[in-house]
Amino acid sequence: MDSKQVGILGEKIAADYLKKKGYKILDKNYSNNFISGPKRGEIDITVQKDNVISFVEVKTLTSNKIISPEEKVDYLKQRKIIKTAQSWLMKNKIPLDTKWQIDVVAIKLDLNNKKAKIRHFKNAVF
Repeated sequence: MDSKQVGILGEKIAADYLKKKGYKILDKNYSNNFISGPKRGEIDITVQKDNVISFVEVKTLTSNKIISPEEKVDYLKQRKIIKTAQSWLMKNKIPLDTKWQIDVVAIKLDLNNKKAKIRHFKNAVF
């Protein structure tokens, strides 16, 4: 399984997980090209629960990797997610005073045993 397939599987696992936790999925794989700054940004999953919109970054790694998935969301990635989230809010004409946050869903896949360890970091990016 290549890294793209791992990422697609991780996003499906994350979406199922979030639905089970009571989140309503608003959008998937929203992307935007920026005039300045980072070239392109993407939000993996946009969800809503309790009147809060969460922009979810999904990071999936296989169990043979030494680092944890959430470590892959570095400072530059966080800035790109914030700009993309703001773009999504404007595009969808969401009032500026709406509560929103950025979450990270970190998934470690054990492909041999067909298991996934999921960690949900709420409001992980400021």
